[in-house]
This record gives sequence, C-alpha cells and structure tokens, in this order.
Amino acid sequence: MQYESDDPVAEFNTRAQGSLPGLLGIEMIEFTEGRYESRMMIKPHHHAPNGFLHAASIVALADTTCGFAARTRLPEGSSGFTTVELKSNHMGTLLEGELRCTTTAVHIGRSTQVWDARVFDPAKDRTIAVFRCTQMVLWPKGGAKGQ
Repeated sequence: MQYESDDPVAEFNTRAQGSLPGLLGIEMIEFTEGRYESRMMIKPHHHAPNGFLHAASIVALADTTCGFAARTRLPEGSSGFTTVELKSNHMGTLLEGELRCTTTAVHIGRSTQVWDARVFDPAKDRTIAVFRCTQMVLWPKGGAKGQ
C-alpha cells in the first residue's frame, strides 16, 4: 500500500487524531515486516464503573492495532477493509501505567485477513488479553477483484 509519507507510524498516529483511537490515546509505535506494536497509557476514562480496566478499552487497543496492520497489507486496487469478526480472551487487568499490543498476521488473502494480537503489561511482560480478528478486504464497486 502507498503511504502519503515515508513514516507510516507517524501517518497512522496523525490519522487517529479526533477519532476513537486518538481519543483513547492509542499510539502506534512500531511497524516491521511481520510485527506491529502499539501502546496506550491507562487513564481513569479507560476504567469501567467497577474500577477495573474496561474490556472495551482492551478491545479498542487490539482492534486498532490489527486494523492499522491490515491497512499496510491491503492488496493493490482494494479500497479498504472492515472488521467482520473479533474475539478476545481476558486473563487479567491493569489499573494504571502503560498497556501494549503486538499483532501478527495469520492469513493475508485477497478477500480476508486474519490477525492475532497480544495485549500485555510491558513492565511485567504479563498477558492481559489475547485477541483474534478477521478483516474483510473491500473493493471498489464495479471493480473486479480477481484481475
């Protein structure tokens, strides 16, 4: 995929401003050939009313990281992607500090992509959640994806 700048991390962080990832403070920090990483500093607005980290905050971090990764792997001629399925398993919580997410591709196809993510506490290298999502590749209306 073509980028508007030579730094896709900075481009994605700029694009996130004013949307949910930007409002939650999700920041992409590294893209390599097979691994993508993000972080989010936990603030009180990430908590549920019971005082624990809200599951939706974890899912937003993982889905955002997978989505930005999917964008880098879209086939030529596609017009975008959308999440069609996601699953998360939560093993712990974190009340303050930094939360990180890494994601890797399981499947990159012309119609779908599947991504796995690990959300973790980097201070203790402790897994908070694991996540899997399927992205549907979108094609322009009237365009033939097989060509």
